[in-house]
Formats: sequence, C-alpha cells, structure tokens
Amino acid sequence: MAGSSPERARLTELDALRGIGALCVLIFHYSTRFHELFPQASHVPFSFPGGNYRVLLFFTISGFAIFFTLERIGSVADFVVNRFARLYPAYLVAMLVTLSIEYLAHATQLLIGPGAILANFTMLQGFAFLPEVDGAYWTLTVEIAFYACMIGLWKCAGLKHLEPLLLLWLGVRWLYALWPDMPERIIMLLVLRYLPFFVIGMLSYRVWAGRRSWRQQAPYAALALASVTTMETWDVTIVACILLAAFAALIAGRLHILRIRPLIWLGGISYSFYLIHQHVGFVVMLELAKAGYSPWIGFFAAFAVALVLGTLINRVVERPAGEAILAWWKRRRAIRPAAVLPA
Repeated sequence: MAGSSPERARLTELDALRGIGALCVLIFHYSTRFHELFPQASHVPFSFPGGNYRVLLFFTISGFAIFFTLERIGSVADFVVNRFARLYPAYLVAMLVTLSIEYLAHATQLLIGPGAILANFTMLQGFAFLPEVDGAYWTLTVEIAFYACMIGLWKCAGLKHLEPLLLLWLGVRWLYALWPDMPERIIMLLVLRYLPFFVIGMLSYRVWAGRRSWRQQAPYAALALASVTTMETWDVTIVACILLAAFAALIAGRLHILRIRPLIWLGGISYSFYLIHQHVGFVVMLELAKAGYSPWIGFFAAFAVALVLGTLINRVVERPAGEAILAWWKRRRAIRPAAVLPA
C-alpha cells in the first residue's frame, strides 16, 4: 500500500504539476486564444491547442488536494471559511486589477457590463450564466460546485466509504449522456462534465493516504476512464490515461524529475498567477503590437507582467489575507465554547 514515502516529496511534486499546468494555460492563452480574439493583431507564429487540456490537470489536482481541507475541519462553517480564505482575497484583488487595466487601456472587447461586474464580486456569476471579468474565471464555477458536492458527501455520508459514492456519481454522469436535455444547472452543480478527472485525483489521494491500495481502486479508476471513453473524444481519453499514470507515478515517488525550482515556485503562486495572467497579458500584447514591437516581445513582456503581478498578489494578498482570516476564525471558534461555560 502506498503512503510510506515522504510527504514533503509528494507535495513538492504536486506543486511542480501545478506549475506545469500554469505554464500550459499561459502559453495556450497567449498564442492560440489571443489570436482567436484579436485576429487583426500581430501574434506569435504558433498555436498551442494542447493547452485546452490544462484544466483537466487542475481538476485532477483539486480532486487530490480537497482532502487536505476535509480531513482537518470539524464543520461546514470551517470548510466555507477555509475555502473563502484560500480563494476570495486573491480573486478580488486580481479582478479589480484586471478591470482597472482594461479600463485604462480602453480594451472594450474585454470589458463586460456593470451588472455582470457586480455579479463577479460574488464569484458565483457562472451559476447565473453571466460573463466573467476574465475568461479564465470560468473554472472557479466548476471548483465551487465541486466543493459543494464534496462537503455534501462529507456531511451526509462521510468519507470512510467514498468509492461506492463515486460510483453512484459516475452513474449520474452516464445519465447525463443518455439525457442530452438535462438542465444545465444540474450539470454544473454536479460537475458532470469534468467529474472523471476529479475522481482520478480522489482515488489517487486515497492510495497516497494509505487508506486503499491500487488493487482496490482499479475498478473505480477503470469506470472513471470508461466514463471518459464513452462520452468524450479519443484525445481526452488519452489525457485521462496520462493523468492517471502521472498520479500513480507521483504516489510511487517516481516523479523526481519534476523537482525543478522554477516549476515548484510557479506552482506555489499558480492560483494568483492564473487569476491575473489572461486579460492583463492580452492588454500588454495589444499595446506593444500597437507600438510596433515584435509579437515575441509582446508575448514575453506579458509573461513577465503576469509573473510579477501573480507573485505580488500571492505574497501581499493571497497568503497574508488567507492566514489572517483563518487565524480570526480560529480565535472565534476558541471564544465560542468559553462563552458557553458559565451557563
């Protein structure tokens, strides 16, 4: 059974995987997506369609990492505060910076209406089918729905017998395949489009934590892959197989090659970097193209700006604000029982 190799090595390599995902998403947006949105602007002479798969890696990592939170909370309120502290401060600042840069640059093609902007302050705009301030934020809707599903499983059924519940969840996904007119909100709330990738991460975590063996997980992993094979294209099936193999290698301690400092560092700031990179990078590339600079200069300048802003948001906002919120919540939880004692 897995789970005997050092935790630090595994988590280091998980950060490296986040770094790889962040690089893929940036290259995809700055090469392929930029040209799709601004065909009249000069652009780097290549595309990176493989970047479409980058979200599948992020969702698999989320399925793995969700248990780091679930296994140290005592209530639904603990979970909500933990996720709020992790996601919202960096999101709010990145959104405001993005909006400011778009308005200053008069990037009208990237701007959205006032009502949609107000909805974006809630992080729930996707559930109302409203546009995002930055197109990259659509994945947050998927993540929030996944969190809601997992807290429901944790609260109502517990995690001791998780795998049969995952089997039922995958069964609902097959129902979605048989019912093409299933309401979109049900599809969104149950994360049915991306469920197998979350499942691959969850199955991998259970092996990593020493609670299951791969022999026990094999039927569920096979069903997750079958769900992809029967409902997606062949290339997505290949990606699912690669991700399952990658996480099996991660657990077995065979991804030492990923222990590269720049990748690990990028993985550490990947959330803030992801939030700020797309539209801000597009504005940088557009402005440099207008000034007559080579698209390669625009590409690397946008990359540098995203790195700087992502690092600043991570160091100045994401980490300290998250720690402050969790510390406040811990103090509040400590005061509450003390207040009950006199009674």
